[in-house]
Amino acid sequence: MSLSLYQCSVPVYERSLNAFLGVLDKAEEHAKARKFDPANYLTIKLSPDMYPLARQIQSFCDHAKNSSFRLAGQQPPVKEDKETTIAELRERIHATLDMLKSIDAKTMEGGETREIVIPAGGSKFKADGADYLLHFAMPNFYFHLTTAYDILRAGGVEIGKRNFIGAVPGMVRV
Repeated sequence: MSLSLYQCSVPVYERSLNAFLGVLDKAEEHAKARKFDPANYLTIKLSPDMYPLARQIQSFCDHAKNSSFRLAGQQPPVKEDKETTIAELRERIHATLDMLKSIDAKTMEGGETREIVIPAGGSKFKADGADYLLHFAMPNFYFHLTTAYDILRAGGVEIGKRNFIGAVPGMVRV
């Protein structure tokens, strides 16, 4: 049995997005226990030239959504970047999960050879679907996801690798 493009992307994104919802819960608990507004996290950056937490979350949601729709041969839905609270960012993650659920796995069949064209600034780039997913979309998704996690971890939120990874499908303790 071969591994499909869908199996390599959509369920992976879903697991990570769901795990990050738990990370946001931990961040809110941390802020509440220390009596500060969890919205304070949203503007934190790891470095002055990097995006703040809110934009990191918007970015990993966009990479999951955009790549999945492109690989299915569909135009990705546009989502404005206007979230200003943890609750709104949580809603964005849920909306992304809902969009991913709307993709039929069959529409991704053959997507590994489909030409994917993406806008980037004032330019456009193209690649076949397999290269796009494996060498652009997934690395960008994980870059922004990891950076968002790192911002919260550096902010004192008590999270670890298990919070980042989430529940691994099919893996059981023996």
